[in-house]
Amino acid sequence: MALWAPGAGAQTQTTASNSAETQKSGEIYKTLYLTGTTKDSGAVDVVTDLRNMLPNARLYYVPSQNAISMRGSAEDLQLAQKILADTDRKPKTYRLTYTITEMDGGQQTGTRHVALVVVSGGKTVFKQGNKVPIVTGVLNEGSSNPNSQVQYLDVGLNIDAALEESPDGLKLRSKIEQSRVAEEKSAAGLPDPVVRQTTLEGTSTLTQGKPVVLGSIDIPETTRRQQIEIVSEPVL
Repeated sequence: MALWAPGAGAQTQTTASNSAETQKSGEIYKTLYLTGTTKDSGAVDVVTDLRNMLPNARLYYVPSQNAISMRGSAEDLQLAQKILADTDRKPKTYRLTYTITEMDGGQQTGTRHVALVVVSGGKTVFKQGNKVPIVTGVLNEGSSNPNSQVQYLDVGLNIDAALEESPDGLKLRSKIEQSRVAEEKSAAGLPDPVVRQTTLEGTSTLTQGKPVVLGSIDIPETTRRQQIEIVSEPVL
């Protein structure tokens, strides 16, 4: 016959509670500071990586300090430090030199160089030219004091460069726009100028120090042609 001992259930509950306290006391708290990445350059991705790899640890990202408050086991802390050593790295910076070579009848007539500094994972925009006024409307037309509404159009050379690192090399997304005001006027008889524009846009894989031809552009109504190539190098 089974005998019931008073207080046995309470003893079991106390033992379980002591076990939980022992497990909790085995956790370690540590503040991990990020040195390579920031809130705007991948810190959130690093924290997400830690949370996925350490589901039993507690993690909280403090943007103002660029730090991670962590509580977990010694094994979790050791793995977190290893993950940060592999992922918390400052993005590399590269210099991209665009060379625009103009040809006329097979002869080189001019060369232009534009150098941009781009951070991996970022974008740099270059603009050089003039602002051309365009009349879009007239207020109080017919009165003695009409007011013209004017907008300005950027004319010249625009380059957008976005760069990312990949296992195959540097992945570059480029957009190059060249525009100029034509000599002829609008067929509608308006004072607005005619603007001729050429755009070259695409994605290329770069190898450091090796020139890559992005494309060749024929200039309308002339015998001239422009070839655009690019070369990348790390900024130390």
